[in-house]
Amino acid sequence: MHFHHHGYVSGDPRVQPVAGTGIDRPEELPDEMDVLIVGTGPAGMLTAAQMSQFPSVSTRIIERRPGRLEIGQADGIQARSVETFQSFGFAERIIAEAYTITEMAFWKPDPENPSNIVRAARTLDDAHGISEFPHLIVNQARVLDYFAEVMANAPTRMTPDYGYEFKDLQDTGEGEYPVKVTLVRTAGPDEGAERVVRTKYVVGSDGARSKVRSAIGCSLAGDQANHAWGVMDVLAESDFPDIRTKCAIQSGSGGSILLIPREGGHLFRMYVDLGEVPEGSHGSVRKTTIEQIIAKANEIVHPYTVEVRDVAWHSVYEVGHRLTDRFDDVVAEERGIRDPRVFITGDACHTHSAKAGQGMNVSMQDGFNLGWKLGHVLEGRSPAALLSSYSEERQVIAQNLIDFDKQWSSLMAKKPEDFENPSELEEFYVRTAEFPAGFMTEYEKSLLVAGPDHQDLATGFTIGKRFKSSPVVRLADGNPKQLGHLAQADGRWRIYVFADRAEAGADSATKEFAEWLTTAAESPLAATPEGADDDAWFDVKVVYQQDHTNIDINAVPDAFRPKVGPFKLTHLEKIFGAQEGDDIFEKRGLSRDGVVVVVRPDHYVANVLPLTATDELGAFFAPILAV
Repeated sequence: MHFHHHGYVSGDPRVQPVAGTGIDRPEELPDEMDVLIVGTGPAGMLTAAQMSQFPSVSTRIIERRPGRLEIGQADGIQARSVETFQSFGFAERIIAEAYTITEMAFWKPDPENPSNIVRAARTLDDAHGISEFPHLIVNQARVLDYFAEVMANAPTRMTPDYGYEFKDLQDTGEGEYPVKVTLVRTAGPDEGAERVVRTKYVVGSDGARSKVRSAIGCSLAGDQANHAWGVMDVLAESDFPDIRTKCAIQSGSGGSILLIPREGGHLFRMYVDLGEVPEGSHGSVRKTTIEQIIAKANEIVHPYTVEVRDVAWHSVYEVGHRLTDRFDDVVAEERGIRDPRVFITGDACHTHSAKAGQGMNVSMQDGFNLGWKLGHVLEGRSPAALLSSYSEERQVIAQNLIDFDKQWSSLMAKKPEDFENPSELEEFYVRTAEFPAGFMTEYEKSLLVAGPDHQDLATGFTIGKRFKSSPVVRLADGNPKQLGHLAQADGRWRIYVFADRAEAGADSATKEFAEWLTTAAESPLAATPEGADDDAWFDVKVVYQQDHTNIDINAVPDAFRPKVGPFKLTHLEKIFGAQEGDDIFEKRGLSRDGVVVVVRPDHYVANVLPLTATDELGAFFAPILAV
């Protein structure tokens, strides 16, 4: 953690100095703001947490509930989300309280007695070592709490405005705050009263029944629900031997269960198969009682029993896969003519089953994608055209999710006797592990993602995919570090320079590239505002091929030793050497002639270039920077 550069900090260093809109921040919702976020679900709260890092941007997030969420519907946290939590500073703490999934058990009818179930297989959750981060189970409400803490500790001192419901909006096209939003008070002495506020941008994170989505003329389209599941979080006594292991259970009597142990050592969740939903039933299955769900669960797990002692939460839902054709307010005929003002995220634009554990995770990545872009546009770093890339990038990812979830949910609902291959379910789980872990996202070539012209220089950092971390050794103190874990969710671009074979002080392509970065008018660093820290907009790090003990820190170019804070102190923690026995150059297929890897603020690789391609690097950033 980097601090003290503005002076000695005696308290919690996670509490950043108040700045910008955080100074004298009004407690009550103001009449005007830069961004209004509707809904404090995972997508909305991550968007708000990212926006809170931009001190000059006025952002408010409203919620119709009178206070924080107490128990959430989602609980699965994929490894990619834990990576994201790391960048927001709370991965270690949430890992400590969560349940960690290390393996999954598959139970099927006993061939000798199909009325009973037997364990058929066990598989590792991450057999291929996709990530150094674990797959977690933790209550959605706790995830939201951590993001609320990030917001409260940020320079803007953001907190949710509870007790406000979105009613409607109108883009007037007039003035500095062109979007007119009508809200209704849902709590307090003025409950029921309407309130009008004005804003530059609206983010609708208000769930599957989104009123923001309706206000911009979007609708969900896709498959109607045809299968129902009862879900319950319970405390229970059971002789089922894998009650604390994630399980897919298929019974001989028909029906299946997805068992998810929860955090704390006792609570667990069961998704219980309630069967096909007849056409014209008008949602009658939703009247299924908790007693009926428990009875069905006991029928499926026979000869074992589940004696429920307490129900923390339960619900009944029908599986449907639906998607909007756009994630903003710009209709097809207006694309390229005007920039968006209103956006929708999460369940407001894509819905699917809960059993693949993707809803909260993909929704948070919607917010991560959008948040930094809004911050850059509103701070004047980038042109407003950047905002069109949100819908273009995330709509494709949501479609991929729905395609995957259709396969997984249909396999879970399939009767054991209908499988041609008895091991089909567990083989699918292992074969597709990278997708539910959150690492299959690959953005296509665009304004923010370069083509693969130089991909061969860094085969382990696929352009368009997330930057996969690897161990290095920090030069200043000899501490081993995971390079990717050092990227904070602070809205900065990352430029990773993997040096050529030459030593730090020698004339080399690395030294010439560093000189260009700090002196050329075409360098992206030239856009950094006067008076700001050298690394205010771009976090530049260098990794040398030599062992850290063989690198002279005083010979390292100034591009990798920026001046920061009011005292212009040299930041020495951006210089690294390769780790013996786990060389990042070998592990990530990096050219020994040196290579530059450009990474977006949301951790996705944007470009791979040779050290000599300064013209290409300058040309890549030219349309992204509003200078």
